[in-house]
Amino acid sequence: MVETIKKKINDNPATRWGIMLLVSLTMATNYYFYDALSPLKFLMEQELGFSSADYGFFTAAYSIPNVFLLMAVVGGIILDKIGIRITGFTFIFIQFLGAIVTAYGASPYFNEGGFGYDFMASFWPNYSPALKMTSLGFFLFGLGAETSIVVISKVIVKWFKGKEIALALGLNIAIARLGMGAAMILSPRLIIDSAATLPLWNNWTAPIWFGALLLGIGLLAFLVYMIWDIRFDRQVKERAEADPTEEFRLSDLGKLLTNRSFIVISMLCVTFYSAVFPFMKYAPDLMINKYGVNPTLAGDISSILPFGTLLFTPIFAWICDYRGKSASLMIIGSLLLVIVHLTFAGTNITPFIPMFVLGVAFSLVPAAMWPAVAKIVETNKIGTAYGVMFTIQAFGLMVFPWLIGVILDYYNPGVAETISAGGTAVYNYTMPLLMMAALGLVGLVFAFILRHDDKTSGYGLELPNKMD
Repeated sequence: MVETIKKKINDNPATRWGIMLLVSLTMATNYYFYDALSPLKFLMEQELGFSSADYGFFTAAYSIPNVFLLMAVVGGIILDKIGIRITGFTFIFIQFLGAIVTAYGASPYFNEGGFGYDFMASFWPNYSPALKMTSLGFFLFGLGAETSIVVISKVIVKWFKGKEIALALGLNIAIARLGMGAAMILSPRLIIDSAATLPLWNNWTAPIWFGALLLGIGLLAFLVYMIWDIRFDRQVKERAEADPTEEFRLSDLGKLLTNRSFIVISMLCVTFYSAVFPFMKYAPDLMINKYGVNPTLAGDISSILPFGTLLFTPIFAWICDYRGKSASLMIIGSLLLVIVHLTFAGTNITPFIPMFVLGVAFSLVPAAMWPAVAKIVETNKIGTAYGVMFTIQAFGLMVFPWLIGVILDYYNPGVAETISAGGTAVYNYTMPLLMMAALGLVGLVFAFILRHDDKTSGYGLELPNKMD
């Protein structure tokens, strides 16, 4: 009689879903800080003298390490070679350090001649010390943040492979985006509260310091996860040692880059996210300039997207797990993205509606895309695969925030200077929105190619993810 196989720790639903919530908290703090400064663009212009191009450069600094140093790929390879715990702790700590440097660079203490100010003023005189220090901080934050997302994605795959993987990844993304939504809502209110109680308008950096504090909490949450990861690895140690095919080899990177379906889904990833994340960096400012709302309401409207994903991402992920149609859902999401940007560019319809539709699109594509990668790529290569995708995505996240700022300044001459001098002026966002609509259209083409190729690849992207 065959001996009953002992259940693994992740066979307990409460345990694996608890792990999902724990690491999602860490990822949510990452998302919070990434968008904590989005509602503060007008203050960075007023307080630090930034132009839209400066703001775009600062935002683009996040992606520089992943573009020029290929850190997401390197981090993914490190992850597959040395494991989740060391890789995760190292890069989550780096993003925490970067957040502190960013907040310090924006602080009144630094900009009144504090430590490091003279050094930052000693080179590149056309760029302010504040721009250089905050960009350095956002550079370090990006250095750690993208790899930490790769780590957390692999954690979910590790605990949910063959189970509710799309739902788990979907909920992970949805919870993480609560951080984005919280940043849009809280950042303006933290400024107002600080001004009312201290009262110091110069304390406008309070939202940035608060974001850094949250990243510290996220680091502590990951330390708790590491205890569970040790238990899991001990339980499956004998199986891992008996299966040398599970070991990652550097040559596997070459196999990834010659996998047509992987390349297509990576191209969909970069075009889709480049039309969403850079847009969200400017969304509160768009609301202020196009619709004339105050900064608090601008943040609230922008938060519709991340809070909408909390509802829709699990629904679409459940469909992928139990009904399939992942490639088709990516097509629908890409089409909605194009419609949203054209609506913002060409109509004056209330912004609540297109932001809601954008939330649906931003639920459809990621809920289907990230679990689909686990079908295209073997588990032992998933860290590297996600790392490659994040690196390709980083090109878009570096170029397009900066490009939006450049286009804004070009088509709105004199506006940045007027705002910096304390005057009133309004940006016209039509051209950047048309550019992002074009990006969404390219992503739609890749989504159609992916579904077409699935008919011959045998990966089963249109089939349900759940195997039992």
